[in-house]
Amino acid sequence: MKELKGRPMFDTILVPLDGSQLADCVLPHVLAIARPFDAEITLLRVLEKNYAGASTQMFDLLNWQINKTRAALYLDKIQARLEKSNIRVQTQVLEGLIAESITEYAQNQGMKLIILSSHGRHGLTQWGISSVTQKIILSAQTSLLVVRARAGELAEAPVYRHILVPLDGSQRAENVLPIITHLANFHKSQIHLTRVIQTPEMARQMPPAREDIELSNRVVERNREEAERYLEQLKSRSYLEGIAIQTRLVASGNAAVALHQLVEQEQIDLVALSAHGYSGNHQWPYGSMVNNFILYGKASLLIVQDLPSRQESTSPEPFSNERAER
Repeated sequence: MKELKGRPMFDTILVPLDGSQLADCVLPHVLAIARPFDAEITLLRVLEKNYAGASTQMFDLLNWQINKTRAALYLDKIQARLEKSNIRVQTQVLEGLIAESITEYAQNQGMKLIILSSHGRHGLTQWGISSVTQKIILSAQTSLLVVRARAGELAEAPVYRHILVPLDGSQRAENVLPIITHLANFHKSQIHLTRVIQTPEMARQMPPAREDIELSNRVVERNREEAERYLEQLKSRSYLEGIAIQTRLVASGNAAVALHQLVEQEQIDLVALSAHGYSGNHQWPYGSMVNNFILYGKASLLIVQDLPSRQESTSPEPFSNERAER
């Protein structure tokens, strides 16, 4: 396995496709990620297993062969397109339950990254991601790139001009930096290192007491001073040398809202988050900030997994909107 500044490199990437134009919207991102990491791409098509009765087994076998041939031709066409950009590509067609087959294949083959479209052949919905994509996100034990599906013609390969990296001061949150630095070096991107100073919750009085306001202001100012020092020290790290860095401190009562606003204001192309921050618990696959961006984000989202691949992650309510730190 290749290493990048002591961290795993995205040298193997799994790209599940379902034959739809919405799913194909990931392909420009595949190019944008694969080239800087010199990655080998696996294009995967999973055909849903038919559980019909014995009387239709012969027809199902013939239908399976036809669908398998169509899927292989579809993947071959995409493979040829990617190989024109000197990308190493292999293809695989499987039969089974879609989400389960994808995550099992990724784990068995030791894939470092899965690139997913937020929606596929069932079309765009009012929800931030499709049910299949949600299942893959929750069960995958590797890093993920979630691309926001768009209707219309397939765009050219995106250039990640502006990359937002929210940080909370923890080493776990910084897990994304070596990877994002490598990506930014290749694409000449500007990295927006952002720290949100969250306004503390005080006694709920209307109107708030003067003492509460003063205490809250002192806490915010103290945290701001520490955050400024932290970001300045971060900028001086050797692996960030030569990268266009912009640091941003934002004071807000709701960190997620503040970050979403920043994405829109700065026209962010890619948001990069570690799966967990300083208060993250390995019982759940992702922290609350990551969950929020999965559901409500508008820009593409890179989630760098910080847990060992063998770590089992379960969550009774994975997309909780409770107020919590990552």
